[in-house]
Amino acid sequence: MLMKAPPTTPPLDEGTPVSAKIRERIVAARKRFHSNDNIADFIEPGELALLLDEVESKMKGVLDSMVIDTVSDHNTGDTARRVAKMYLNEVFKGRYVKAPPITEFPNVEHLNELMIVGPITVRSACSHHFCPVIGKVWIGVMPNEHTNVIGLSKYARLAEWVMGRPQIQEEAVVQLADLIMEKTQPDGLAIVMEATHYCMAWRGVKDLDSKMINSVMRGAFLKDSTLRREFLALIPRN
Repeated sequence: MLMKAPPTTPPLDEGTPVSAKIRERIVAARKRFHSNDNIADFIEPGELALLLDEVESKMKGVLDSMVIDTVSDHNTGDTARRVAKMYLNEVFKGRYVKAPPITEFPNVEHLNELMIVGPITVRSACSHHFCPVIGKVWIGVMPNEHTNVIGLSKYARLAEWVMGRPQIQEEAVVQLADLIMEKTQPDGLAIVMEATHYCMAWRGVKDLDSKMINSVMRGAFLKDSTLRREFLALIPRN
C-alpha cells in the first residue's frame, strides 16, 4: 500500500517580497527575529540589495500616507531611498551582517590584572520609537591564563555590531556581555553604559538632560565587591 507523502509548504514564487522569503527561513529554523536579533545567517547573497529596494518602496508609502509631496518637493524626492539606506546599511546594520572578524590570541604572558577599555562611543536606536540612543560604554576585563586576548579596537567593533540594531539599553548591554564572554572567556567581565535617549529628549517629556546608566557584572566582578569597586572607581565618568 502506497503511503501519501505529508503535505509540504509550497515554495515562495519569484514575485514574493524578499522580506517574506527571509522570514520563512527564520521561521522554518525556529529562530527569533526580534528587533535586536541578528538575522544575517538567513540572508542569501544579493538579497540585502533587494531588501533595500523593498524598504524604499514601503517608505514611499509611509511618506504618501503622511501627505508629504515627494514628487515636486526637491527636499523629499529621494528621502525614501535615503531612509532605507540609513536603516539597512548604517544604524541597523548589526541586524543584517555577520559579526566582525575578531582575531584572538592566547594569553602567553598569563595576564591576570584588571583591564579597562573605554569610553567607547556607541550609537543605537530605541526599539519603541526608533529614536536615537547615544552614549558611552566602559568594559572591564579580568583575564586568566586561558583568556583569549583581543585588540582594544575590537571591543569597539563588537559594541558597534550589537548596538547597530533597534535596542533597549538593558538588553543591549547583556548582549554585549554575552558576546565578549564567548569571545574571550575571562574570569570576570564588567560593562557600564551611560546614554541619552532621544525618545525622552526629542518627544514625550522632552527632558534634554536625563541619562540612563546601567551595568552588567559577570564572574569575578559579581563575586568580589573589592574588584567591582575598583572598576567603578577607575571609570572616568563626568
